[in-house]
Amino acid sequence: MTTSSLPSPTGPASAELAAARHALHSQWDRLRPWIGAVVADGSGTSASVLPGWSIAELVAHVGRAMDALAVCEPLPAGTVPLSLAEYLGTYPGRADEITKVTREMAVEIADDPLGGVDARMQAAFARLDELGPVDRVVQARRGPVLLSTMTVSRVIELTVHADDLARSVAAARGRTRLIADEDPVDPEALDLVAQALLRIVVARGGWDLEIVDARAWVRLAAGRTPYDVDALTGALQARFASDAVPDLGRMLPVL
Repeated sequence: MTTSSLPSPTGPASAELAAARHALHSQWDRLRPWIGAVVADGSGTSASVLPGWSIAELVAHVGRAMDALAVCEPLPAGTVPLSLAEYLGTYPGRADEITKVTREMAVEIADDPLGGVDARMQAAFARLDELGPVDRVVQARRGPVLLSTMTVSRVIELTVHADDLARSVAAARGRTRLIADEDPVDPEALDLVAQALLRIVVARGGWDLEIVDARAWVRLAAGRTPYDVDALTGALQARFASDAVPDLGRMLPVL
């Protein structure tokens, strides 16, 4: 669909959508040269920190994740959208499908992985510009969502997988931790993701919590770090000293 064929949304521009769009661009701008270096040095054949996935497949998945934004279509006014929590809740049932499609894409773009991912990123950003700046309900692959919700979900994908890639490459190079100037995770995007995932948990339990360590919290919420109480209290704290951090074992991971 071309820009001219899209129905024009009405109303003020969405501040939430603008913030998510900015974070998405910032995270990609930080991650892209980092991926280029990884591809150039041949690290793609190494195993990633995601069981059964190579680093090259993880790079391909970054592009695949952005396809979900590129194919969004506007829906009629009045369509009830899924919340971010509901949309993320569709992930577990798609695990096998996601793995299959990712591996197929990795083979498809093997001759030019950067070109393949770049093309998908450009299509996603172009579609985001076409559909905004007013927030509207769009049809995603797994249901109707606000454009801002879809964009936040793409920031989550990019940020979580940037961290996955960083840990994967560090392990492939025999390192136990990241070197600060090699970190592909954008701080503002990380903060947006951490806050979005915390809001989901707080909405379910009604607690008043705040983030101590954004990366530690995102790793817990995304299932990258095994859950235990000590890890949780290192990532979150109660806003008021009289309260305690609840046991979130039954709520985590969020995705």
